[in-house]
Order: sequence, then C-alpha cells, then structure tokens
Amino acid sequence: MKFIYGKQDWKTFERGEENCYLMTNGLGGFSSLTMTGSCSRNDHAVLMACIHAPNHRYNMVHRLEEVLYIGERKVHISSQDYTEHGKREEGYLHQSGFCFEDYPRWTYLVKGVEVVRSIALQPGKNTVGISYEIRNRSGEAVRLEVSPHLQFVPKGTLLTREQKFVLEKGKISSNGQTLYFDTDGEVHEIPAVFHDSLYYAYDACDGREETGGTVVSHRISCTVPPQDIGRLCIVYGMEQELPSVDDILCEVKKVRDALRERAGFKEETAAALAAGAGQFVSYRASTGKQTILAGFPFFEDWGRDTMIAVNGCCLAVRQYETAKSILQTFMAYCRKGLMPNLFPEGTQEPGYNTVDAALLFILAVYEYYRKTEDGEFVRSAYGTMSEIIDWYRKGTDFGIGMDTDGLIAAGSGYDQVTWMDVRVGDILPTPRHGKPVEINAYWYNALCIMEEFGQSGLTDGIGCGMDYGRMARLVKKSFEKFWNEDAGCLKDVLSGTKADNQIRCNQIWAVSLPFSVLSPEREKQVVDTVFRELYTPYGLRTLSPSDEEFSPFYGGEQLKRDLAYHQGTVWVFPLGGYYLAYLKVEGYSEEAGAYVRRQLEYIEPALREGCVGQLPEIYDGSNPVSSKGCFAQAWSVGEILRVYDALRDI
Repeated sequence: MKFIYGKQDWKTFERGEENCYLMTNGLGGFSSLTMTGSCSRNDHAVLMACIHAPNHRYNMVHRLEEVLYIGERKVHISSQDYTEHGKREEGYLHQSGFCFEDYPRWTYLVKGVEVVRSIALQPGKNTVGISYEIRNRSGEAVRLEVSPHLQFVPKGTLLTREQKFVLEKGKISSNGQTLYFDTDGEVHEIPAVFHDSLYYAYDACDGREETGGTVVSHRISCTVPPQDIGRLCIVYGMEQELPSVDDILCEVKKVRDALRERAGFKEETAAALAAGAGQFVSYRASTGKQTILAGFPFFEDWGRDTMIAVNGCCLAVRQYETAKSILQTFMAYCRKGLMPNLFPEGTQEPGYNTVDAALLFILAVYEYYRKTEDGEFVRSAYGTMSEIIDWYRKGTDFGIGMDTDGLIAAGSGYDQVTWMDVRVGDILPTPRHGKPVEINAYWYNALCIMEEFGQSGLTDGIGCGMDYGRMARLVKKSFEKFWNEDAGCLKDVLSGTKADNQIRCNQIWAVSLPFSVLSPEREKQVVDTVFRELYTPYGLRTLSPSDEEFSPFYGGEQLKRDLAYHQGTVWVFPLGGYYLAYLKVEGYSEEAGAYVRRQLEYIEPALREGCVGQLPEIYDGSNPVSSKGCFAQAWSVGEILRVYDALRDI
C-alpha cells in the first residue's frame, strides 16, 4: 500500500508534525521523522543506531538541515521548530508531496526547481542512505547544501556543550562513538556550531523534555547547472564499509516485498500491516535469537507484549521460524514458572513482574503448533510449559498461585502484575490484586492445552503426574464466580472491592481464546456488553464511560497520563480479541465475516494517521481521533493481523 499525502495535509506547521514514518533495522535501531521532515520528538532521528541489540540506542544523526540556493536566493526546504523566535525552518511551505510505501519520499518545488528526498535504513545494519534528486528547470545554477545535525548521545538523553566532535576523512567521532560516511557531494568542514533550542511539540504535550540540542560540524553540497538533473547521495553508518544508497533502497524494498508475499493476504490493508509487523522483530544479542520490540519510539522487548504480539506479528504472517526463535528466547529465561517481563542488560537481572507472560507463552506454543504441526518443538517446550503449570499450582513470586477453588490469584502490596500495571508513587490507579478475569481465562486455556498435548503423545512422559483435565474442570466450575448477572458480563477481578464490577475490556479474552470457559449464551452476552460499553472502531475502552472513574482524555505530565492510562483510554490491541470473539459467537458465518471486514475498513485511515503504515498504542477514551503513546505498537498491529488471518477461512 502506498500512502500519499499532499499540501492539504500540512496546511500549517503544526499539521505537518501530526504524522511520521518509521523504518527499523532488526537490531533495535530505527529512522523516524515527521512527514515534513522535522523532529517533533527528542526520539526522532534520521539514524537512531543500536550498538548492542536491541536496546542500547544512540541518536547519531538527529535531523537534516537543507538549504537550496537558486542564484542569490536562499531557501530552506527542511522544516524544524525552535524555541527561538524567527528561527523556525519552514520548508513545508515548498513541500508538494510526501509518500511512504517501503521508505519515505518527500518532494519540494521552489522557483522551477524540484527536489526529491528519499531516506532508507539498511536492514541488519546501523546504516542510513539519503538521496536527493534535483531537477533544475530554472534559468540559474542551483546548489543544495545539507547540514547534518548530530547528537551522538544515548536515546532520550541530551547533548551538552562540552561534548566534542572530531571530523576526519570519512568519519566523525564523539562520545566514544564513531560514525562513518560516504558521499558523492562536496564535504565542507566547519567549526562546530551548537544548536540548543530545538523544540519538540510532541514531547511538550506529554510533559517530557521539550527542547534539545545538536551540533553541526560539516556540510555536504552539490551544484546543478540550469536545465539539468543532478543527484546527491549520502550514507552514514556505524561500520567502515558502507553500501551505496541505491543498494540500501533495493534491499529495503526486497525485504518488505518478501514480508507481504509470505503473509499472502489479499487485502491491501492487511498486506501493509504485514510489512509493518516486520519492523518490530529484532535480534537480541544476549540470546543470539529473535525478540519483539513492544513499541516505537519508547518501548523495549517485554515478555507480556511479546507473547501477545508473536501470534499476529509472526504466526498470522507465516513467519514460523521467527516465532520459534522468539519462543526459544523466552524459554531460556523461564524461572520459577515465570517468564521475564524485562530482559537483562549487562549485569542486570531479568524482571519477572508479570502473571500473564508465562500463560501467554503456553498459548503461543499452542498457536504455533496449530499452524505448523511442529511436534518436535512442542516436545522441546513441554518441559517449560509443565514447569509453569506446576509453579502456578503451588505458588510462585509476586503472590501468583492457585487458590483452593482452582483460580489463580496474583499481586500484593505495590505489585502490578497484569497489563494494567501502572504505579505512580504510592498510587495504583488500577489495582487488580486478587483473581483477574483474563488471567484465569488464560489459566483455563493453558490447562486445556496441556491436556490436549498430553493426549497427543507429544510429552515424552513429562508432567505425567499432573491431571490437567481435572484442574481445568475445577477452574471452569469456579469461573462462575466472575459472572455479573445484573450487567450481563464478567467481573474484572475477584477482590472484594468495587473494582470487581467495573466493566473493562479484559473479559473479552475469556471469549476469544480457543477453549471456552463460558457457555455460548454467556459468551454472546459478553460480546454484546463489550460492544455497547467499550467498543470503538480503533480499539476498546479500558473502562466504561458510565463509570465514575472514567477518564476521557490521555495527555499532560506523566502523573496525569498514568492516572488515565487504563481508566477509559482506548487501546488498539484488545480490538483483535473483540473481533475474534464476535466471529466465534456468530459461528464464523459468512455474514459475520462480511461484517468484520466492513469494520476493518476503519483501519486504513488509522494507518494514515500518526505513524504511517502502523497502528499506535492508544487513543483518547471519549473521542479516539489522534494516536497517542507509542506511535507504533507491536501488539496493536499483531492483533489486527490475527483477525485478517481468521477471515481467510470465512
């Protein structure tokens, strides 16, 4: 799918910063600017390199300042906001187009001169290629001058005036990092110029650091005679051997074409999502295997997010070997029946504060087996799965353990171990200590999966002393406690507090999972209640608007954001569970499939807003029109891909 934008989309400077692009390199590095080429966030960059995959990122080339000289006239074609009055670069006024298919391309028109800029990030390398095609139909010679604004600082930190930059032939060094470059243009070394007033509107609105700094140590230029065509190519990379820009452009297209072709979707939107899903898959140096980064530009690889996202970002798009590698990554770190929610970096220990990641791992293995019939992998994973069940049965860390009624309880004190895991100092906006509904749905399904695997002869005798079927029947009987007859839906948690009867989206997974813990009649009631109270075309609300704690807006400083995060804010990823649940209760009929396909039409405009070709983390709860949080979220993309995958058979 080719996303095309015109001048109507940047009527003002502010409108031009509403959307951005994202390219990733499979190492944790990325490239991302707005559709007018500006940095509206400190985390935007032409080249955000990752020096130790996947989380040690350095903002190397932050942005590009571009000036066009037509005779005596000087015109900025780059755009960037500054806190200093009158310093704003307003190249968007000369911008006639922006498009994104496999990489971003901008077009500018100035007095008979057309400039087309393309940027591409090389897969598997911390290398970016930049190309300028210049058509000079004016009557004067034209010179394009490009000034890279450099940072050489860890992602999210600020450059200081004390930082020194050393320019040598073909390389720049600063802060312990070396960046190599190659160009067919003229390189002009200049005394380092420090710019400390860049303004980041999308950090300011979230209460983050709203200003930043860069250094310009060199400029690169080319001259094009009248009535001639010229080209300027620049490559920056963390390795001395650099490819050509054209090689990078071709490689990016080849990789994304392969993702779309392998996925095999007929729908253009689904194919675009399949290409987008590949951007979250990354190599992890500490394990030598693959992982999934939860979201850009903020998040790293988290256990819970990965176990949810792997089903859509890998299995639904037929990237089975990648899925296996990811599952093996997490198997290596299973401890006391828990999967890491946060991986270790350097000498740090893994963080295991999640009740759902381990159960979701079992579900992911099951979905992998249903797609591949890879019994050998199930045998290799069965010991880990059996260990998870055993620890959950007898009790493990963070208050996680099975009660006498067979249900799983979790959390105590300040622990937040479900996905609604925000803690603000001594405040828990969504305390879910007790027995969360989705955790017990996962638990029931995990037990059913273990029983099915045991009956299929895939266990090699592991866990033969556990009666998974009996445990599952006990859980199903006790699950009756979640039913809220008055509301016609499931309680969110069993805790003896008012939180129990809040109408939240977590109940939808009790319906969408493969093994039904509810009767068909109650499943239908849950789906209808969720649609009535929580559904939007872009995601499910986390809390019913009729609840007194409902928060309609997400924004402001971190305290305000966190207090609203799960109190009505619309999250995209539960929408996948809703559509899968709807198809299930409607018997996977052709009519139900046609209805879901119509609803999925709203995903296409969502792909045009925020990060082009991606789905965000969240939207506001009352009027979900602008993407918020991470502008590209793995489980958002993955869960919608699961719906498209399910529709193949209808």
